[in-house]
Amino acid sequence: MSTSTRPFRADASGGAARAVAPHNLLDDAQGLVFGTVMAAVGVTILTHLGLITGQTAGLAVLLSYMMGLPFGAVFFALNLPFFWLGWQRMGPAFTAKTFLAVALVSGLSVVVPGWMGFAQLNPVFGAVLTGLCSGAGLLALFRHGASLGGVGIVAVMIQDRTGFRAGWTQLGFDALLFAAAFLVLDPATVILSALGAGVLNLVIAINHRRDRYVAY
Repeated sequence: MSTSTRPFRADASGGAARAVAPHNLLDDAQGLVFGTVMAAVGVTILTHLGLITGQTAGLAVLLSYMMGLPFGAVFFALNLPFFWLGWQRMGPAFTAKTFLAVALVSGLSVVVPGWMGFAQLNPVFGAVLTGLCSGAGLLALFRHGASLGGVGIVAVMIQDRTGFRAGWTQLGFDALLFAAAFLVLDPATVILSALGAGVLNLVIAINHRRDRYVAY
């Protein structure tokens, strides 16, 4: 675990960082709800367009297309080994919140498509909107001491220890995932999917910075 467990923020003049009050239970609850709902909306848009995304969720979407299985079940199963890593490296609080977040997104991904639909959705705009929704969701989860498991756990762990931004770690994994996707999906679908994943990772890389705000 990192020895820096309190959130901090630089002062207005760019001087030394100062400690700020940590999130309370209610803060974390709304953060988890917001983050998981936004992520589930992103998945709904994604699967409506037949696209994939990056990280563990992207691998789950790709496998669900290939195997004909529900995204939620595949996503939850893929994350099981990473819960142990999260427990060992990030601690029980982070792991418990992440487990809850993964479970909520898995469940919401089943019901949200029945709550919303799209009469018209431009694929390019849909890919960008997926990245924005999912990025906002992940950002909220990161800031409240959680992730959506898998690569997110590794990315946050690396940022906590080295300062290397979580978004760039995820981008490297995504490059490998999308290279594999070219083997099973048509190029136009993969390119649109990469656009959405790029937007998502830029949201994280620009907004989730240890020198500005960390809350776990």
